[in-house]
This record gives sequence, C-alpha cells and structure tokens, in this order.
Amino acid sequence: MDDQEELQKQLQELIVEHRDLDDVIQHLFEHKPANQLQVQRLKKRKLVLKDQINNIENQLLPDIIA
Repeated sequence: MDDQEELQKQLQELIVEHRDLDDVIQHLFEHKPANQLQVQRLKKRKLVLKDQINNIENQLLPDIIA
C-alpha cells in the first residue's frame, strides 16, 4: 500500500470517528441531562480530529501555485 492509499484510509477512519462523535454529542443532549465535562471532552476530541482531517487533506491535495 502506498502513502496516498494509507492517507486515504486514515482520512476515512477519522471522518467516520468525527461523525460518530457528532452523533454521541447529539444523543447526550437529547436523551439525558448532559454531563458538561463529558461533552466538553468530546467536543475537544472532535476539534483534534478536524485538525487531523485537514492536515491529511492538505497532504493529499497538490500545492497549486497561482
């Protein structure tokens, strides 16, 4: 497996995890009094994932010099 394929695989895993965290956070707000500390940690994890997703997307896209 080359680097591009590995990055694509990692990107898809991060996107799925990010989406799953969205669902968990939404579920916490809908079905019980949300533990604010838990929600805060989940949101922080989501931000870390988003940064990782952006970094991988930047690696996969070639630099365009205008």
